[in-house]
Amino acid sequence: MTIRTDKMTTAEKICAMEALWDDLCRTAGDHLSPDWHREVLAQRQASVVAEDARFEDWQQVKTELRNPRK
Repeated sequence: MTIRTDKMTTAEKICAMEALWDDLCRTAGDHLSPDWHREVLAQRQASVVAEDARFEDWQQVKTELRNPRK
């Protein structure tokens, strides 16, 4: 099935995303994370423990994403 998002209004797209997200949340236990995901999380945790991790202020990141420098 193909969904023609180019024919949908923004409100319809948001409703569709919410419906999909709700469905995924209800069935999340049916799916296991892949091994590579566990490995990435372990690497990131090790980076935090080793104090090599770098963190950004979330509000600043959102501002930069919404207003990229040209």
